[in-house]
Amino acid sequence: MIQSLYDWTMRLADHPRALWALALVAFIESSVFPIPPDVLMIPMILARPSRAWLIATVALVASVLGGLLGYAIGALAFETIGQPILAAMGKADAMAEFNTRFNDFGFWAVLTAGITPFPYKVITIMSGWTGMPLATFVATSILARALRFFIVAGLLRAFGEPVRDFIENRLGLVFTAFVAILIGGFLLVRYL
Repeated sequence: MIQSLYDWTMRLADHPRALWALALVAFIESSVFPIPPDVLMIPMILARPSRAWLIATVALVASVLGGLLGYAIGALAFETIGQPILAAMGKADAMAEFNTRFNDFGFWAVLTAGITPFPYKVITIMSGWTGMPLATFVATSILARALRFFIVAGLLRAFGEPVRDFIENRLGLVFTAFVAILIGGFLLVRYL
């Protein structure tokens, strides 16, 4: 089963519309979708290493645009739903204090979530919710996502065939490690 899923992903990665699929996944992952764009990006680069920079650029642009959607969700949903509820409960002052503290560290929060397996969508929504300056959010998102996607692209472009051989020869191990990292990321978000 894992082998057939891997083969399907590799075929999709070499499909003429693969860049559009990657753009869609990267866009919605930044605000609502739980699966990171790396799931498509990595096999796409392994299938066509000469397109590594193009693939990373598509992931970057779509991810940052999706991050703006997440920011809007946080900004608009909080104003219309969250704030009136907190005001009715007498908690508006506590929320203002939280917003200030989050925005004091906002650059580092966005940078960390943009690079690591921590779900970027959590930070995009919180950034809008707390009113982080949009320019700070966008600049940090571009920096973080560029680092993440271009480092992966560079490594895969430089070491693509050995990486592909390693994955194909140890597919069960690679799949288990990927799932463990994905679950670990979700657990970190839930309990931290």
